[in-house]
Amino acid sequence: MPGNAMSARETWQVVAFVRSLGRVKREPLPGDAARGALVYEANGCAACHTIRGHGGPIGPDLTDIGARSSPAYLRRSIVDPQAEVPSGFKQVLAVTREGRRMIGVRVNEDAFSIQFRDAGGTLYSFFKEELAEFATDDGRTAMPSFRDRLEPTALDDLVAYLVSPEGTR
Repeated sequence: MPGNAMSARETWQVVAFVRSLGRVKREPLPGDAARGALVYEANGCAACHTIRGHGGPIGPDLTDIGARSSPAYLRRSIVDPQAEVPSGFKQVLAVTREGRRMIGVRVNEDAFSIQFRDAGGTLYSFFKEELAEFATDDGRTAMPSFRDRLEPTALDDLVAYLVSPEGTR
């Protein structure tokens, strides 16, 4: 901003304010973060999700999910992932002219091409004109519901882990 320079202190105050905008206040939780780490590993969450650079590339990075999302949102996402699919994780179906069907998560798309990753982590790239069929489903995700897979205490523990410094650092 010409003619309106900020001091170093003012600049850092603005930076601190902007960083605080996406943060949510922590709530006391009933779960145990250490047990939640075990739930995370035992249920294969790391096959799709990344925390601190470790894990799979298919789902959203969970490194700072506890700072960006409330525990209630995380709980809902775990038991009913179809309720609100994060933008950028739309499921796609592609069928080649030879009849090969592939389902994955969109990585990039423009008017002429699509790139997506399947559940095994394989990255595909096609010109749309090469495909016999192509569709995106904004309301579907590859993530299964854990409603019937986790006991209530295990769900509490998993949410506690995701919002804890251990799960977000």
